[in-house]
Amino acid sequence: MVGQVLAVVMFTVTSSTFVDGGRLPTSAAYNLMGCGGSNEAPALNWAGAPQGTKSFAITMHDPDAKAPGGWWHWVVFNIPASRTGLDTSAQSVIVTWVYGTTSFKTRGYGGPCPPPGAPHHYDFVIYALDVPAVPGVSGDTTGPDLLQAIQGHVLGKTQLTGLYSR
Repeated sequence: MVGQVLAVVMFTVTSSTFVDGGRLPTSAAYNLMGCGGSNEAPALNWAGAPQGTKSFAITMHDPDAKAPGGWWHWVVFNIPASRTGLDTSAQSVIVTWVYGTTSFKTRGYGGPCPPPGAPHHYDFVIYALDVPAVPGVSGDTTGPDLLQAIQGHVLGKTQLTGLYSR
């Protein structure tokens, strides 16, 4: 008897804007507070979501920030399972997902704006969830709130890290 080969699909995320461990472009940097960017969210594309995925959530977090718990730059959830990515053009289509509240106290994407010095790490994490809508969340939901709300609903996650300094 010949052994069967099972295909293993890995949940992955890539970006056409930057490579994992590489520098985020200035276009992705915040556009206020002297940061000089365009505040354009980098393109993210994912593949190999676990079976049973009903929605996705995305966070962008700077663990190097001096703020307690780091700095949350992007909190997005209830992204339909039919999506395989988000990019700046996603902001011009009818949005069915929810943008939570960043550490800037705004909704939507808030790009990197570290103090001058060493590069900061920006972790983009895509969560595959077993629910079509995260229970008990709203546009006021912060990064830590989202992580608590998705506990028990994460089927898989994948991460891409960009660096940025000024």
